[in-house]
Amino acid sequence: MTQEFSGSTALVTGGTAGIGRGVALRLAALGADVVVHGRDPERGAEVVAEAGAAGGRARFVAADLSDPGDVLRLAAAAGAVDVLVNNAGVYRFAAAADSTAEMFDLHMAVNARAPMLLVGALVPGMAERGRGAVVNLSTLAASIPARGAAVYGASKAALEIMTRVWADEFGARGVRVNAVASGPVRTPGTVEMGEDTLAAVAHSTVLHRVGELDEIVEAIVFLASDRAGYVTGTVLGAYGGQQAIG
Repeated sequence: MTQEFSGSTALVTGGTAGIGRGVALRLAALGADVVVHGRDPERGAEVVAEAGAAGGRARFVAADLSDPGDVLRLAAAAGAVDVLVNNAGVYRFAAAADSTAEMFDLHMAVNARAPMLLVGALVPGMAERGRGAVVNLSTLAASIPARGAAVYGASKAALEIMTRVWADEFGARGVRVNAVASGPVRTPGTVEMGEDTLAAVAHSTVLHRVGELDEIVEAIVFLASDRAGYVTGTVLGAYGGQQAIG
């Protein structure tokens, strides 16, 4: 296996489960020193051990991304990084009448404010060194209305516009900033939604299926790699295609 990230350090938020775990393990396998963020030290230790067993290098840092002070502590603990993957996120669905201020604030804090603070703390260092990559995890719900997902979609739409602005801000100094808009993906979290719900969502895609975790992982890793050296300010849609109207 190629070691295309050899000599690089990567921070992956939400790296102890689902897509984030897959990204952390993949980057470690490709030679990166990976800082795995999460909230559960036990799950963090499992990811670190799995990366090590495969010959990779990883360490775990716990942080609460809803707390801005803790986000900055995470940035300080990560140190100088070459790749930042803002994967961590919350998603709670509710109709307008059932949405609360607390729900809105949590989504904006974790899905938009935390990436903003990490970019502000870590990316200027990348720019000084003349290279780096940021990949933010977004969702199809940021651009296509999804019932009950107004708050979640709004937080990710905020992340997408920040992605484009950051690409402009840092591009001339060698830092690329992109996002992956994921569609329905089979993870332990989404499986809890039930097979009927997953099947209904799957049939809304051109490919008529939900995505597999590795398919999203590969999109993120590609954008983080030098293979995407001329790609920045882009939101890559990885959601199985959008059906035509009519």
